Amino acid sequence: MTSPRVEVHEDAGALATSVAGALLARLADAQERGRVPNIGLTGGTIADAIHREVARLSPGSEVEWSRVVVWWGDERFVAPDDPERNAGQARAAFLDAVGVPGENVHEMPSTATAADVGTAAAAYGAEVREHGAGEFEVLMLGVGPDGHIASLFPGHPALDVADAIAVAVTESPKPPPERVSLTFEAMDRSRSVWFLVSGEGKAEAVARALAETDPPDVHEIPAVGVTGTEETIWFLDRAAASHL
Repeated sequence: MTSPRVEVHEDAGALATSVAGALLARLADAQERGRVPNIGLTGGTIADAIHREVARLSPGSEVEWSRVVVWWGDERFVAPDDPERNAGQARAAFLDAVGVPGENVHEMPSTATAADVGTAAAAYGAEVREHGAGEFEVLMLGVGPDGHIASLFPGHPALDVADAIAVAVTESPKPPPERVSLTFEAMDRSRSVWFLVSGEGKAEAVARALAETDPPDVHEIPAVGVTGTEETIWFLDRAAASHL
């Protein structure tokens, strides 16, 4: 297993532009090789900035968006029009603008489409099995100040769920309390895993996750639990990298 690569950019804006360009290049290359790339998206401020840069840069790329399939690493189990929904943010930022076909966009269930969060997780797992490619071309993950990724939080029982694609998260330490998240097993089925981190408030978690001596347990810093089969890249701004 190769060591993660770390890229440090001057600020959040430079980070967003770099990641957007890298994503477009990766998708175009995968399509050139005959693959239909499946990508896993994340939410949050830096992800939103990256998505908007993807929309801005896309017209100059070779990506055929009709041949890209979109998934999410996690989602809040709330109403479909709730502004906290990662899917709604991504649609507004770039999915609608670049023209990804509706049938290629696989949102996690909402309170309008699932009776409860457990049903939602089971349904998404079934959808991945039926329509997924068996791996993500790129899985993008934000990292919280506590080292959480997707909706897998330190010390939470969801960290230990095995033999499942998605897990219901209840009593989340970060609101809203109910969420659906991919499991470690599902996220590890990714050619490339990209951690997207901006801000000094996350610098300590980044430093702990990348520690070469005395590395943390996955129950302490969940970000250490996911590795790409081909590459793992930490995209940081200088603030997020300040404790390295």
